[in-house]
Formats: sequence, C-alpha cells, structure tokens
Amino acid sequence: MRQPSETMDETALSCANDAGARVPGLVLVFSAGQALLSPMMATGEIVLGRGEIRGVELRDSCMSRRHATLGYSRGKWTITDQGSRNGSYLNGDRIEGQVETFEDAVLRTGETLMLVRNDIRPFLEHHVDLKGDYVVGPRLEPVLGQVQRAAQSGVLHVTGETGSGKEIAARHFHKFGPGRDGRFVAVNCAAIPEGVAERLLFGATKGAYSGADKDARGYIEEASSGTLFLDEVGELDLSVQAKLLRVLETREVLPLGASRPKKVELHLCSATHRDLREAVSAGKFREDLFYRLGRPHVTLPPLRERQEEMPFLIERQLQATDPALVPHATLVEACMLRRWPGNIRELLAEVRDAAYEAQALGKNVIRAVHLADDAGLEHISPDSSSQSAARASLLPDQSAIEKALEASDGRVATAARALGIHRNQLRRWLEKNEVDPKKYGPSST
Repeated sequence: MRQPSETMDETALSCANDAGARVPGLVLVFSAGQALLSPMMATGEIVLGRGEIRGVELRDSCMSRRHATLGYSRGKWTITDQGSRNGSYLNGDRIEGQVETFEDAVLRTGETLMLVRNDIRPFLEHHVDLKGDYVVGPRLEPVLGQVQRAAQSGVLHVTGETGSGKEIAARHFHKFGPGRDGRFVAVNCAAIPEGVAERLLFGATKGAYSGADKDARGYIEEASSGTLFLDEVGELDLSVQAKLLRVLETREVLPLGASRPKKVELHLCSATHRDLREAVSAGKFREDLFYRLGRPHVTLPPLRERQEEMPFLIERQLQATDPALVPHATLVEACMLRRWPGNIRELLAEVRDAAYEAQALGKNVIRAVHLADDAGLEHISPDSSSQSAARASLLPDQSAIEKALEASDGRVATAARALGIHRNQLRRWLEKNEVDPKKYGPSST
C-alpha cells in the first residue's frame, strides 16, 4: 500500500481546507498488478507516464514515458492521450486525442488505474486500512469512526445495502464497546427457519418442546457480557420482537419452558438493508422496538461509492483463491465501473468465478474477459413465494448438481452453464443447502 506523495502542495491544501473548498486531483489505485492508494492534487498540468509521477514511482511497462496529460480548470478536466502505445481509457472508452469531463471518472493508462476526482480531500485525510479480513477505505473509515463513538452506548443500528459490510461495522462496535471482552455472536435473522427464532434467540429448557432432551442456551444468553449482532432484524416475527424488547428493557431472558428469567448483560448491534420506519408504518415492525433500537444509527455507503477499496478486495480474493493469481488492470477497471447491487459479497463471488474461468484456460492473470458479462450489473429482486417455487421447480436434482460441480472442479459459473441455469440460482441453492463448492475443487481429490 502506498502512502500519499510527500510532494503535495501542503500550503494549497491547507488553504483549501480552511476555505472549505474542493481539492481536485487524481488518486492512483492500481498499477502493474498491485493495489495502492496515492492521491495527488491537480496543480498545473499532470504528465502521466512510466517512471515518477509527483513522487510516486510507477513501474508499469505498458505505459509510455509520456503517456497522457491532464489539466483541471474551472471544474473541468481535460485529458489528452499523447500517442501512447497502449492507449488511454476514460470509463472504459478509449481516448482519441483530447476529451473533457466534469464528472468523477476512472482513467486507465497502460496497466495503471486512477480515479479522477473533483474533490480528493477524503483520500488525503484517510487511507486504505486492511483490518484483518476487511478492507476499510476513505469513505468507510469516517463511518466506522461514528460506530466507535456510538459503541459506548451499548446499542447501535446499522443500515446499508446487502453485502455492504454491516458485519464490519458490528465487529467494530464490539471491539470498542462495553462487551469487547466477551463473545461476539452474529445471527442472520433472515436465515432462521420459520417458527424456531424464539427458541434460538431465547433458549429452551428440557422438555419445552418435542425433542428437547436437555437445556439449550439461546443466542442472547451466549452473548451475555459480549455483543449480540442481529443482522436483518426486521425479518423477526412480531411476537419475537415483543420478547426481544422485554429483554432489552428488563435485562432478563426467559427461555422457552422456564418459570424464572435469567439475568443477561446485553450489548446489541442490529442491522437491516431496508427502512425500518417503512416497516413500522406497514405494521411489520414494532414501533416501540424501533425507538429502542433505532438510535444511535449509522448508514454504510454502498461499494460503488467506495471504488478505491475494490483493487484491494480483488487482490485479496485472488490471493485467497490461489496465491499465483494476479489481477490485470482491465479486470479491476471493469469492476470499478459496475454497480454491484450485491456489494462486497457479490464482487468477491464474481471475482472468484472469474479466477476459476481463467484457471480452466490455463491462465494466472485474471482479466476483464474472464468476468461474467452481467457480473455486478443485474439486480435480483426479491421473489414472491410463487416465483420462488416456480424457480425451484426448474432446478436439477441434487445428484445432477453435484455431478456438474465435480466436472467443473467446483466452478459455480461453469457448473451452472452445464446445468442450463443462471449461476445465481445455483449459488442460492448452495447457500440454502449449506454446500461449499470448494469441496469439489481439484485440491479435494
């Protein structure tokens, strides 16, 4: 990871910050197979080429010595390709001569990618931080700062699109909250089978229901003195919501079949991808529980607003798949130009599939051509029960799915094509049946 160039005009930056003015500039995010983050202010003409660019050394053999030039004036960028050997690309389109743009954009020169930004202040104030398994960039870092400040209250509600990193926020809440020394217990409320949420959350005593041959602690008791993370809390039944509210108010949990409640020390982080106020208005979420959970509240920006994180996420996913794999600039560029309605979760799954496709062709450099055409573009709308049933009826039986996965060495996209179904259908089946496609990979034989 590269840090900002020391050759920036600090005086100009200080004046701009004092005046609250925007600071236009470039942010280098990827070069010659490696993710980086290095912002530079747009003072005068910026010459892009192989070698040093304002204190940052670029060893990109695909860049010409004088590849392209950029200028910024009165809110407008002027970008000129200087007859480079491999061309310059703005938002994926090749530049012929000179182009102008007023908007933020993605620029590729050779195998180097830059974000053209009308305001780079967030990149000057924050860097990309690799927090364990997570990547936290300049857009996400301030939100985690809000989480950290709110953590002492012991309650936090997080909103954000599916896959945008709500568990990152929850673990940050746990790290800085009063339950930091206890367990972190994560529960996906949307994945709990109907009718068992009460037993799983609150626990049960021996004989409380058919098959209960011993006492069972619930998630709330397991998380006592630690942190309970309830993802998609809006999916809980109203009756369960009422019992959860009582736990929050009394600090006591009553397991199914028990006559006496148990004391718990509960620190709760909840999350949802939808608007709980609308759920309250629709009668699907208790108003009193909403007021108990709804503050403090933070909202995570979607991945498409955190483009600077993508090179690091892609790099990490490929390394986890096979350390020999290398991302090409075209792959990173294609990913940065797509919306990713499924956010981080979708990006990582599609990059993994692209890696499997490339490996099947004997390649270790993963390019845009290996990425599925619709990856990061389509939005899977929630299915009605009738649509879900109809779609499920079109799925092949388990034996056929397993054979296809074995024949494709666990590559989901390849197996889906062989089965004649969309890969997202196959992914949903794998998740529902808790099947890991990796077990069908070549390393398992």
